[in-house]
Parts: sequence; structure tokens; C-alpha cells
Amino acid sequence: MGFAGYFLVVADFINWAKSQGIPVGPGRGSAAGSLVAFALKITEIDPIVHKLLFERFLNPDRISMPDIDVDFCINGRDKVIQYVVEKYGKEKVAQIATFGTLKAKAAIKDVGRVLGLSFAETDRIAQLIPPPRQGFDYSLSDSIKMEPKLKEYAENEGKNLIDLALKLEGLNRHSSTHAAGVVIGDRPLNDMLPMMVDKDGKDVTQYAMKYVEKIGLVKFDFLGLKTLTVIDTAIKLIESSRNIKLDPNLFPLDDAKTFNLLCAGHTVGVFQLESTGITDMTMRLKPSKFDDLVATIALYRPGPLDAGMVDHYINRKHGTEVVQYMHPLMEETLKDTYGIIVYQEQIMQLAQNLAGYSLGEADILRRAMGKKNPSEMEKQRERFVSGAIKNKIDQRLATEIFDQMETFARYGFNRSHSAAYAMISYQTAYLRAHYPVEFMASLMSHEMDDSDKVLKNISECKKHNIPILPPDVNESFANFSATNNCIRFGLSAVKGVGEKAVHSIVSERQENGSFLGLEDLVSRVDLHSVNRRVLENLIKCGGFDFTKISRRELFERLDDVIKAGQNLHRSQNTNQISLFGDQEINKIAIKTSNRPEWPINQKLFFEREAIGLYLSGHPIEKYASALKSIGTQNILYVKSNPSKYGVTIAGVVTSLKLKNTKKGNRYASFILEDMTGTIEAIVWPEIYIQAAQVLHSNSPILVIGKVDSNDERSTLIVDKMETLTDVRDKRAKQAIID
Repeated sequence: MGFAGYFLVVADFINWAKSQGIPVGPGRGSAAGSLVAFALKITEIDPIVHKLLFERFLNPDRISMPDIDVDFCINGRDKVIQYVVEKYGKEKVAQIATFGTLKAKAAIKDVGRVLGLSFAETDRIAQLIPPPRQGFDYSLSDSIKMEPKLKEYAENEGKNLIDLALKLEGLNRHSSTHAAGVVIGDRPLNDMLPMMVDKDGKDVTQYAMKYVEKIGLVKFDFLGLKTLTVIDTAIKLIESSRNIKLDPNLFPLDDAKTFNLLCAGHTVGVFQLESTGITDMTMRLKPSKFDDLVATIALYRPGPLDAGMVDHYINRKHGTEVVQYMHPLMEETLKDTYGIIVYQEQIMQLAQNLAGYSLGEADILRRAMGKKNPSEMEKQRERFVSGAIKNKIDQRLATEIFDQMETFARYGFNRSHSAAYAMISYQTAYLRAHYPVEFMASLMSHEMDDSDKVLKNISECKKHNIPILPPDVNESFANFSATNNCIRFGLSAVKGVGEKAVHSIVSERQENGSFLGLEDLVSRVDLHSVNRRVLENLIKCGGFDFTKISRRELFERLDDVIKAGQNLHRSQNTNQISLFGDQEINKIAIKTSNRPEWPINQKLFFEREAIGLYLSGHPIEKYASALKSIGTQNILYVKSNPSKYGVTIAGVVTSLKLKNTKKGNRYASFILEDMTGTIEAIVWPEIYIQAAQVLHSNSPILVIGKVDSNDERSTLIVDKMETLTDVRDKRAKQAIID
């Protein structure tokens, strides 16, 4: 088919990336079924061992361009693209444009903004659009038919907005750069299609992907996958902390400790298996071999779940349901999935074994079944039944088998893709099972910008007795690190501490030894990078706790320390003898007032201000016994398990905002935070009147309400709230007077 050049180009930039230490995924999509791709190191999944089919990738009966998507570490992706640009020439390489269209919600919000409506109003209307179903977004006209409130709005006060939104829906809204697509030409791209320059100064095609391919150009997909970066960082931490070198592609695929971890549901950080739903399914399935993991990823989708395939698979695996085959020739293909058709490749193999199809012909059948093409399906039915009869299969049975294959083909998943991604899932699970401290430190380093994920990860570490140590100017690096079976907070996770400040502190420490205290650090680092805000936040979060001086005292002497440090640096820069210099710094170090620490609530407040979360404690911890008796739910659970029934959550109020409705009634929105995460909350006017005092009390609170969830976010609608102090006092059975 003339694709050797394409394979060699892909192999070249993948192997260059590996030679530069840039992590590359084991494969994805149907390309994992290619033995040539495996031999060229494009993929790391042996297609023979994992029962993958080449014809699912390329097929002489269905001639199409090969499509090899490649996952790179997010930090190395741009370097690989730059290598391709330099190798083939800047004028011959470009990224591909994509065009964002106005979908129902966006059309409502954009039109509402132009009409001068408030964001809150347009957002309220946009939220009436039903959530996507199986990846399918509902149109505005369909949504009006489905949602009575939206229909009423469209017929009354919102008629103008909805009429305009209906006219604009589906139009291109803006252009941007495709997340992965890169095109390489054999001549300057300007000769073949219009080009443009994006906001970063990179060349981008003005044609979208479909039209780039139509004019005969070949696209290559360079994808960034954060999990590869997490794996790579974990392996580097393991090497530095334990002096062990690991290669993820050499992990044994029958490791009992890894499967025990998955069966126990400890899936935080495990690729593709983190959500509550798939974790529960994994615990029920109890994977005991790699094939079970491949099946888990293939089965956890709306189609198989709704059709009951998951329950049948689990019951048959555990022997509570008999494994049956409609014909003995089906056993070889379906044995490893307990008689259930899970993969598209199994449809192809059944057609080959039962009806004498070539695998090329079988791929045509698989596509016809997936697309539900009636005329093509009729042809295929005749072809299948006649082929089965030649194999001495009864006509009636052959028809029944074809019908069953057609039913399962709607849900069948690409086994090649599932196997490739299951490999990444397994690698993360293996690291988590054997090197939990290093793995969680790596995970936290790459999720430090998402406070909900940091809270979730810290909660997971506490659950498994992995201590989290606060930032320390003598111990911390930029990212989270592993030390003595503990995780040390990274300096980059402290608010206001930028790259230059981290570099100044770490490089000075490595070159000239540990800092003796605040004064010593100020006398040695660049005070333009390590400014007052940096020092304040480092003190607030515990960066100088090693001095045994209270955070309060360090904070209160900061002005004098900075002034003395500036004088010292000024005298050093002008080669003058300072009147103060080291002596002034040392005097401040000696002059201590022995002030006691801030009250615990103040200390925790400052800590949260500096790193975005409570680390050394949490304001609701002292109410633990009362909360246990009440039966509260944590925020992580509530967001992962949306329910139409009421919830009871304890937490602290942050980001409180007071607003007015159109009628001028006061209501509030805020973020409720507990030890597992955060959730947006709204207190409508009638509840706000009753709860205003509680909301403004700055005390931990107990909230009773309902959660309004969709694919984009969860919002807690408050029905009632009271302070935890009041809750505890009401439930107290005795008082101790000292």
C-alpha cells in the first residue's frame, strides 16, 4: 500500500524521543495491532501475545490512510514537534487548525452576553440543556422538547434570546490549534493550502483536519499524556531515593501485589481506573490477570453497562453464571472473555472461524455492524449464513449467531486501544503498589495546580499512613519529593513562590549548605526573586519550622530581617563596608521575643492562605466524633456519587460572595471545603435570611441540601445550615467544668 515511508517517519521521531529521555506511550488505537509497528518500536504491545489484529488497523479491502496516534510526556511533546520541524524544514511542517462551533449552551451564553443579560441569568438557562448522552450533545431544539422549563422560558421572557441562539447554533465560533494534529509535506505547505500564524507564532493550516487529508497531505498525531509524565517522575524519584532503576515496559504482568491493590479499590492515581464507578466495577470484577484489566477498560462504557454485559462478565468470571457458547467453534475466540463478545476484533475472528471470511472481509463486516447500514447488513447476512453452512453450521443457528454478533457489535470496543491503555493502567498500579510514596509524590507534583486533586491525594496518603511533611527551605525541592518514606511538600506548591525564587533557594542551598534560619536565608539569596510575599508565605506554611521559632515570631520580625538583608546586599554590590551587614543580621537572629504561636485557627488560616489547603490540621477535625454520629458525607464522595436525595456535609466556608436577584433579594454563593475536596454552594434568598449569621460566623458549618450535578460541575443547593459548635453542643450528653 506504499506506507513504508509513513511508518519510518513515525518510528524516527518516536525513537528520537526515546533517545532524548522523553517518555513515549506503549501505543494507542488500532496501530497496536501491527507487528511492524511493534518491531519498529512504534508500539510496545506484542500483538500476537495480546490477540490483536492487523486488519483492524490496515486492510486491503478497505483502503485508507494509516492513523498512528502517539502519546508523549506533556513536558516533551513540544520538543518532538520541534525535532520534526528541524528535520523536514519549517516550511514543510505545521500544526492543524480546528474550529470551535456554537453548541446549545455556548449559543445561549454568547447571545445573552450581547443582549446585556447577567452571567448568572444566562448560566441558569444554559444549565437547563440536558447533559450529553454517550458523548452526544443535545441540540437546542431537542432540549426545548425535552425540558419543560426551557420550553416555557423560550415561549415567554426568553423568546428573543432563544430565537437568536437557534439561528446561531452550529456556526463556527473561533479557530484554534488542534490538540494533536501535525502535517508534514514533501514541499512547502504554502504551495498546497492557506496558512496562518497562531498566537504563539507557530505555523498553522487554515484548513481543518478533514480538508487537509482530502488534498492528499498526511497528518501525524502528537498527543500529550500527563500520566506518562507522572510515571517518568515516579521512576526518577525511585532512582534517587532507593537507587533502583526501573523500566515500565519490563514490569511483570502477573504481579499479585498489583492485582490485590486493584481488587481493594485503591485506584487513586491509577490511569483510567480512578472514577468511583469504574473503581466499584473493578472491585466487583476482581482482576487476576492482565486480560481482565483490558476487559475492564473496554466494558466501562454506557452501552455495555446499560446492556448488562458487565454483570454477565463478572458473574461468569466468578463462576456464578454458566459460560455458554452457541457453537463449539466460538469457544477459541470467546474463551478469555467468558463467552461474551467484548471486542471488535472478536467479531472479526468469529466471522473468520465460523463463515470463512478473510480478516479483511471481516473488518468490512465489523464496520457495517457498527454503522448499522441496512443494505450492507443484508448482504453481509447472506454472506455469513452461506459461509457458515459450508462449515456445517445449521442455517437457523447461523442466523441466530449473526443476530447476536450484530447486537454485540454495537458495544464492541477496539481491543488494540484497550490493551495499550490497560498497559499504562497496569504500570501506574504497579508503581503505586510497590513504591507508593514515590508514586504519590509524583502524582501530587503534577496535580499541584488543582486544589481538589491535591486534597484528594493528601486524603489518600493519610488513609495509607504516608506522612505529608510541610514545605521546608532546607529539604524541599520545586516539586513534591520522597524522603524516609514520607512525602515532602514542594516549594512550587506554595502560592507566590515562582520558578526564580525556587531556583534561588535550592541552588544556594546546594552550593553553600543548609540555611541556619530566616536571617541566614535572607542574607544569601536574591531578594528580588525571594521577595517579601515569598518569605511571608514560606513562614505561614512552615518553611522555617526547623528553627523551632514560632511562625508568629518569624512573621513579626520579617520587616527588620528584610531591611537588614537589603543593606547587606547593597554593601556587597557596591564593595563598601556595611555599617550593619552580618552584625545586623546576627543581632536580629539573637533578639527573640519568644512570642507564642498563633492560635490554632489563625495558624491553619494562614497555612491555607499560603498553600491553598490545610496541611497540619483541619478546622473540622475536632468535631470528628459528632460528625460520625450524625453520619455526614464527604465532598469527594458526594461529587463522585450524584444523588437526587439530600446530603449532609461539614466543612468551612471560603470565597463567599453576596449577590442580588433581579428582584433585589440578597443571596450567597461560596465554596464549601472539607478534608477531601471542595464544592460550589448556593444559598437562595429565603434560606439566606435564616442562615446569614451562620454563614458570616467564620466557623466550620454543617450544611444540609441537595446536589445539582451535570457533566461540567456539581453545585450544592443549601436547605439548612448551622455551625458545628452549635451542632456539637445540641448533641452533648455531658459537660466537664474545670
